[in-house]
Amino acid sequence: MFRFGDGIALWGLVLVPLLAALYWYASRRSQALLDRFGEHDLVRKLRPAVSVTAQRWKASLVVASVALLAFALARPQFGTRVETLRRQGQDVIVALDVSRSMYAEDIAPNRLERAKIEVGRIIQRLDGDRIGLVAFAGDAFVQSPLTADYGAAMMFLNAMDPESMSTQGTDLARAIEVSIEALEETPPENRIVVVVTDGEDHEGGLAEALVAAGAAEVTIHTVGVGSSEGVPLPDVGGGGRFRRDDAGNVITTRLNETALQDVALQTGGEYHRIGRGAGGLGRLVERIEGGGREVESREVTQFEEQYQIFLGAALLLLALEFIVPGRRRRIAKGREIVS
Repeated sequence: MFRFGDGIALWGLVLVPLLAALYWYASRRSQALLDRFGEHDLVRKLRPAVSVTAQRWKASLVVASVALLAFALARPQFGTRVETLRRQGQDVIVALDVSRSMYAEDIAPNRLERAKIEVGRIIQRLDGDRIGLVAFAGDAFVQSPLTADYGAAMMFLNAMDPESMSTQGTDLARAIEVSIEALEETPPENRIVVVVTDGEDHEGGLAEALVAAGAAEVTIHTVGVGSSEGVPLPDVGGGGRFRRDDAGNVITTRLNETALQDVALQTGGEYHRIGRGAGGLGRLVERIEGGGREVESREVTQFEEQYQIFLGAALLLLALEFIVPGRRRRIAKGREIVS
């Protein structure tokens, strides 16, 4: 089978007839000027060393070399070999809390935006791993299925917002269940879930979800966002107002580290924190990178690059054009000289 790796370069062949026409025009123009200079036979006697045939050969060599260079740039490929491609890494589901409590501003600019920044850094540092996103509040859904397209994952991450959730609250159990379902096709040893939340579990059912995670051999790393001191919850409408309960009291929200540490401990994961005085998630990324195993193996047919043949032929023709003399050889005083 024959194909070109870069077919657009074949447009360079347009130069071939243009170059040939240019040589032809230059030859005709030169002849016309000589005819105006004097009688044809007389002019030929005055310039006997010029070989018209040699000049035509030299022009043909240049035109042919340009054609071959165009073919070389198009990267002709023929001949195949079969290679086995193996992808090593893990499948990682990041479950991000998008409940309204994530609007709290105990870390700048707020919990949700800071969490997005840190998750984005995780995505940017992955190499060979697939990433998926789950958005959760009072319910949970898959925002982005597992993918190795990190650019697409970043776009899905930026689109995650509390307004996309019809049910408010913070249901950690449901987030874990949906994440496990998203990893159903992944080999057990490569299943990773990262839960990013302030840990305010209002729905219950967490114990049953952890049992399911253990049965599915899923490792859950938890990331706490915010501070453990209670802070007022901003009103979605803005204006510097805070949300209040039915009694008119300001609603406060705080990071529940105990629950998140327990989730990580029971599933073989680690607990990390995003907040004032806390570091980033570099250690978590190192943990994910350190556990990569082969997750995919497939055979692909690779075409052999053969541009070298055409490039070599083009250079050879250019060398011949340089060697071929443009003047006739004549004999003078018993020895051959070039005029």
